[in-house]
Amino acid sequence: MNNNFSQVDLIREAFHYQSRFEGSTMVFKIDFPVTEDPGFPYLIKDLALLAKTGFKIVIVPGAKESIDAVLEQHHIATAYGLSGSSPEPARITGEQAIPFVEMAAFHVATRYMTYLSGSRVDAVIGNFVRARGLGIVNGVDMENTGTVDKIFTDSISRVLDLGMVPILPCIGWSPTGKPYNVPSDEIALAVSSALGAIKLFIVSVRGGIRREYCTFPKDIATREDGTVVRLTPQVAKDIIAASGNGETAPHELKLALRASQAGVDRVHIIDGRKEGAVLKELFSNLGAGTMVYADEYDSIRQLHSRDLPDILRLMEPLMQADILIRRTAEQILEKKGDYVVHEIDGSVHACGALHDWGEDQGEIAAVASDPLYAGANLGRQIVKYLIERARKKHMNRVFVLTTHTHDWFESIGFTEASVDSLPEQKRRLYDHARKSKVFGLMLNK
Repeated sequence: MNNNFSQVDLIREAFHYQSRFEGSTMVFKIDFPVTEDPGFPYLIKDLALLAKTGFKIVIVPGAKESIDAVLEQHHIATAYGLSGSSPEPARITGEQAIPFVEMAAFHVATRYMTYLSGSRVDAVIGNFVRARGLGIVNGVDMENTGTVDKIFTDSISRVLDLGMVPILPCIGWSPTGKPYNVPSDEIALAVSSALGAIKLFIVSVRGGIRREYCTFPKDIATREDGTVVRLTPQVAKDIIAASGNGETAPHELKLALRASQAGVDRVHIIDGRKEGAVLKELFSNLGAGTMVYADEYDSIRQLHSRDLPDILRLMEPLMQADILIRRTAEQILEKKGDYVVHEIDGSVHACGALHDWGEDQGEIAAVASDPLYAGANLGRQIVKYLIERARKKHMNRVFVLTTHTHDWFESIGFTEASVDSLPEQKRRLYDHARKSKVFGLMLNK
């Protein structure tokens, strides 16, 4: 039965996101190694499916490794210099190299068009980027390496309105028609900002942020595989700063932070080799990669009456297992002001309550969370929130009664106490047959 509920929840989430983002513009910056993976055709099929169902898809293909191979084949050396606007070094593109850079970039872009055609989705590779040369940076002539001067949004919008997919290779042109090699990162940032894209997907072979890539706080929500679920821009910035001043921080995270600072509400870092990663990230709360979000994505708030079906659904398996005492909808509504829920994008995935029993003591109760979000520590977040609420109410102590989860509460800082430590009103109601253990936490005033 729980598996059926989980499947239904996923279907509900999919419809929720379909209706919320349909018609929105999303930019996909896809690193070249992803195109070499056997799963690449499935990624393109998923993008084609999105385009067919009303999403406006823009693709910015990375071509670095392809350009490297072509230049090496023609015995043209590659050097790098600072790019000015980007913290990442940029290829110095000489007069001899630029024709081969164009050839490699358009060859990669054509692969996208070919696979999209196979899914019956039309695509356009166009001159959507006006560029200007970087000139001399720190004494180094960047030659035919440029930066974005303007994105031709009107042209891109016309293509999108026709249900077609614009593809922007890493080439831009000056007003006089001179080609420049423009880093695909810069194009992805510029087109996301210019079009007001609601999402930027950074698709690589590394995927979401993990602890082995960088150092991040212990209380950050992760999945079972260790992937960070979501980060605020400030936390992303702190992680980058802690990673050798950014030198060892994942390139994807640095690009995501720049996009967020440029005004993109949600930036998703995913592994393009994992089948269905785009759809999972887009159509479910839990996702498949790491999201850097600048908008209000999740929050803990007061219970509303309309939340009753959701929290009863969360609590029912725990009540059946005798982990929580059974509560009816009427009993919950009677103390509605004591309850809070953890909401993610309009969906409730955890709940809890703080009951005031007098004597400056409060009981934390009815803590339940969605098992699909086990790695996100939602229950822990609820308890910490309720502890802070108790402090604001000038309580000296909070306590819990538990039959199964004492280890979990000990990990938060609770210690075992006697039944006699309970407030008199609660002590009179204590169920001796249930034999719940009492754990308390003193609050610093």
